[in-house]
Amino acid sequence: MGKIIFEFDSVEESHDARVALDGMKWKMAMWDLDQLLRGTTKYAASLVDSSQQATNEEIDVAHKVRDELREILNGYGLNLED
Repeated sequence: MGKIIFEFDSVEESHDARVALDGMKWKMAMWDLDQLLRGTTKYAASLVDSSQQATNEEIDVAHKVRDELREILNGYGLNLED
């Protein structure tokens, strides 16, 4: 297995290092959002109260937001499956 070494010399660079180190947290946050939207699109769980049935409008919006999220990630060369 390879090594990745981050070096930084100043407080400003430490911010960049923190952003790099938080990459997995960002991915997991996007995964959680995607799964929330999936619950609405696949199981019709309301975004407001998951114990309630989603309205048709909620389902439509969840589909659109989920598609847009995937397009944005794809534009950065990212995906949630890797």
